[in-house]
Amino acid sequence: MLKSTNGGVNWIQQVAPGGFKNSMWFYNDSVGWAVGASGLVLFTTNSGQFVEVKKISSKLPDEFKLYQNYPNPFNPKTIIGYNLKKGGFVGLIVYDELGRVVNTLVNENQKIGSYEVSFSGGGLSSGIYFYSLFLNGELLDTKKMILLK
Repeated sequence: MLKSTNGGVNWIQQVAPGGFKNSMWFYNDSVGWAVGASGLVLFTTNSGQFVEVKKISSKLPDEFKLYQNYPNPFNPKTIIGYNLKKGGFVGLIVYDELGRVVNTLVNENQKIGSYEVSFSGGGLSSGIYFYSLFLNGELLDTKKMILLK
């Protein structure tokens, strides 16, 4: 999968999880979907850094929980899990040490359940990063992770 940020003059290879993609559709220059085999659906809100969000359980959680990423430290990929005890608009955002947004992993309505998101720090430098879970605009929790290259 290739991405251009300058109208097609230069192209950058994007690594998207899940192997072969059957189809892609973009709503605008930032928001799009890719679908693949076995029900794989990838979603992006930042022009092509696809993130696979997996609902890992339909058991109803009794609390909101943001889990520590694993592995931690990581290079270049890690998994971030979270529980939602009620549905709503979910945001899962990664920040650098200065508080700048590095990546928005989740930015969508989700139902009650347990979820996992894969995060790749392939284009980032080694260091400490933070990730925060929001529900309907309210901060639920923040955790720290370390990228070691």
